[in-house]
Amino acid sequence: MKYHSPVLLKESVDALAIKENGIYVDVTFGGGGHSKEILSRLGDSGRLFGFDQDPDALENIIEDARFTLIPENFRYISRFLRFHGVKKVDGILADLGVSSHQFDEADRGFSTRFDGDLDMRMNQKSKVSAKEVIGTYSEEKLAEILFLYGELRNSRNIAKTIVEKRQEEKIETSFQLKEALQKYLPNAVEHKILAQIFQAVRIEVNEELEVLKEFLLQTPNLLKEKGRLSVISYHSLEDRLVKRFIRTGLFIGEPEKDFFGNIEVPMQKVGKLIVPDAKEVKVNNRARSAKLRIATLKK
Repeated sequence: MKYHSPVLLKESVDALAIKENGIYVDVTFGGGGHSKEILSRLGDSGRLFGFDQDPDALENIIEDARFTLIPENFRYISRFLRFHGVKKVDGILADLGVSSHQFDEADRGFSTRFDGDLDMRMNQKSKVSAKEVIGTYSEEKLAEILFLYGELRNSRNIAKTIVEKRQEEKIETSFQLKEALQKYLPNAVEHKILAQIFQAVRIEVNEELEVLKEFLLQTPNLLKEKGRLSVISYHSLEDRLVKRFIRTGLFIGEPEKDFFGNIEVPMQKVGKLIVPDAKEVKVNNRARSAKLRIATLKK
């Protein structure tokens, strides 16, 4: 199964400061690119766990005694590592968002380029697909997700149009959705606006921001002293959560100060924000919006 080159491969794995005998987790296994790089730096007693809920990823399994693939959503990272007898790890890598492979599979419904069923489920066993979101959500609920997850200013008008159009005819494919919303898609910005609409629906279908929050909250308890967290995000909603969590340990509000005015935060950032160079963006278009943030356990 063809998967594209992983983004910021060297930088994100360097960020883990790998110890030969360490235990590491790649929570977004996908095509296995990051995992292979981690394994290449581990000694015989090192261990790597991969997480991926997409059945397609199972076809890329790495035959290596040091590697275990867990076919689950990484929101359950602590539970499944415990099941494998692991309480603490030396490093965790996350390459968020949808893989290029998922975008390229027309029948998964992730891409605005192909006509496919409105699906967008990363886990094919999930009950709610994009078809349910577009076909059954109330106008108010649709407007909310388009505004919050797609950052669309005219979310109310788009939601109203979806509800009106689906009363005339079911909206079940990518191109039917595109056609229904044609008046909001002037040529110059058609791709950008469609991408925002698809992003909003995809985030809702896969609970992506909730998953990310649940995952991040577990990392301080999972990492060993000086353990590293390396996270690549692709849009501002994800990046904001990662940045805020590293800075404050929270997603909203500010951490409480102690008697001396100090704040207790679990993580500490390592280095500056890393983005791909022009050469990488030219070779891999998906890299253009990538941001890598690195943190270590503060102890």
